[in-house]
Amino acid sequence: MGSPAKAALVAAVALVAVALEVGLVGANFRDDCDITWEPQNAKMDEGGNHLTLSLVSNSSGCMLRSKKQFIFGSVSTRIKLVKGNSAGTVTTYYTSSIGDNHDEIDFEFLGNETGQPYTVHTNVFADGVGQKEMQFRPWFDPTADYHNYTIFWNECMIAWFIDSIPIRVFRNYSARGVPFPTRRQMYAFSSIWAAEDWATQGGRVKTDWNKAPFVAEYRDISLQVCDCAASGGGAAGCPESCASPANWYAALDLCQLSKAQLRQMRAVQLGYTIYDYCADGKRYNGTVLPECSMPQY
Repeated sequence: MGSPAKAALVAAVALVAVALEVGLVGANFRDDCDITWEPQNAKMDEGGNHLTLSLVSNSSGCMLRSKKQFIFGSVSTRIKLVKGNSAGTVTTYYTSSIGDNHDEIDFEFLGNETGQPYTVHTNVFADGVGQKEMQFRPWFDPTADYHNYTIFWNECMIAWFIDSIPIRVFRNYSARGVPFPTRRQMYAFSSIWAAEDWATQGGRVKTDWNKAPFVAEYRDISLQVCDCAASGGGAAGCPESCASPANWYAALDLCQLSKAQLRQMRAVQLGYTIYDYCADGKRYNGTVLPECSMPQY
C-alpha cells in the first residue's frame, strides 16, 4: 500500500476511535438494533445513543441485537457495568452467528460481591467449538464510568480492545488445523442475564435478588463492518467482496498488532490475566491445544 493510501487508512481508523470516545457515531441503538428478549427491561433515550439493560429476576434479563449481519470489521460500544453487589450477573457484548456450529466472539463481564473486582471473560467459537477462554481483572473500576470495548475481526486475526488497549489476539491458523470464523455472518449482541450457578467465584456467591433490578448502561455503538445485505449478500450470506483485500480492515497494517500495541497487550496480560486456557494443562490432560504454541499478536 502506498504511503498516501496508508496515511488515509490510519486517519480513518483514528477518526472512528475518536468519534466513539466522544459519542459522535453514525449508528445508534434505536435505529440500528432490535430488542430480541424481554424488551420491557430495556430503555433508550438521548435519541437512541444511551441504553440501559436490566436484570429483574432469575428468568428475566434483556438482549439487544444489531439489525446488520456482517463478516469482518470492528464493533464497539461503551459500557458502565452494574454497580454494587453484582454477584451472579453476566453483562455481555459479543458477536455471534445464528444456527448450528455457530461462530462467536465474546466479551462477558462476570459480576462480584460489593468491593470485589469484576472478571472480564473472553472467548471465541468457530464451527461450534469454543473453550478458548482468557479472563482478566480490569485495571479500572468498570462501574464508575463508561469504558470502550471493541472487537476487531478480519481474516488474519481477532483482537479484543478496552479503551483502545489490546488485551488479547486470536490469530487465524486455520491452514494449520485451528478453527477460525471466516464463513458465517454474525450479529452484534448486548445482554444481561442471571448465572449465579457459575458466574461469581465458581457459583459459591449467589445473587442477592433483594438488590434487583441490576442495570448495565451502554452509550453509543459503532458498527464499522461489511454489511452483508448492503453488499448484496442478503439471506444467502456475505458476498466475496467482504473478503476483498481492498476493504479497510484487510490492510496489511491491521493483520497484526503494532509494536506499541504488542507492548500494551503484554503488559495487560502479565499484570491482569487470571485465567488462560493455554496455561491450563490439567484441562487437557497435561497438554495444550495446538494454537497455544503459535504466536498470538
